[in-house]
Amino acid sequence: MNDSLEEMLIHSYEFEKLKDFRPLLCEYWTTSFLLAFIYLMFIFMGQRYMKNRKRFNLRLPLTIWSFSLAIFSILGAVRTWKYLGAVLMWKGLKTSLCHSGFIRNPTVRFWSSLFILSKIVEFGDTAFIILRKQQLLFLHWFHHSTVLVYSSFAYKNGGAGGFWFMTMNYGVHSVMYSYYTVKALGLKPPRILPMIITTLQITQMFVGASVSILSFLWRQDCYCHNSKQYLFWTFAMYFIYFALFLNYFYQAYFRTVQVQANVKTKSQ
Repeated sequence: MNDSLEEMLIHSYEFEKLKDFRPLLCEYWTTSFLLAFIYLMFIFMGQRYMKNRKRFNLRLPLTIWSFSLAIFSILGAVRTWKYLGAVLMWKGLKTSLCHSGFIRNPTVRFWSSLFILSKIVEFGDTAFIILRKQQLLFLHWFHHSTVLVYSSFAYKNGGAGGFWFMTMNYGVHSVMYSYYTVKALGLKPPRILPMIITTLQITQMFVGASVSILSFLWRQDCYCHNSKQYLFWTFAMYFIYFALFLNYFYQAYFRTVQVQANVKTKSQ
């Protein structure tokens, strides 16, 4: 797909044509390991600090935080989905998994850079959990720490399928952080909404694993430059995420209901 056709399909705004930070982010991608380690140390020290202290309310800061990330995710989803939709419409699924135009296209390049940086910003989600003394799930901190490292690794390798991962993540987060904003405001969204969000996350992980498999099978047909190492780690991470989110779905929405039903039966 040539650059003139891409420009026709998705117009780049001036702010999206700013300096390309890709070389810098690729050069220092290993810094993600250090940041993930600092994040895990913060969790350990933060929980110890809050152990004998009263929880913070933080309703207003949490509302602003969630709303800001919701707006960011919505904008990212709109811009990246428009590009992916154009590639799918004009060239089909196989090309979309091998297309590396996101490295050249100003719009996608801009939102890709912000996507990587946003994985650092999202560590703030954990800070709110610790300061409000809420339950910190293994799924939460494992996902946050490994996503930063994997995203930096995938960004550095320039894997074509990585555009799928970023686009799906923007879309799911636009719904998720909108939900968090509503909850932070003290409103009561429909009970089925968190179940829908978890279902979207499970779907995202399933599609991510499928994309890695298809990229491996088609890498010769469409001249993908994805290494076997990159595809292996991609499949491994998405398969682990899929299993963890599926387990969370069962524990949160089915086992809880069963336990409540058993308690109610015994009390009668």
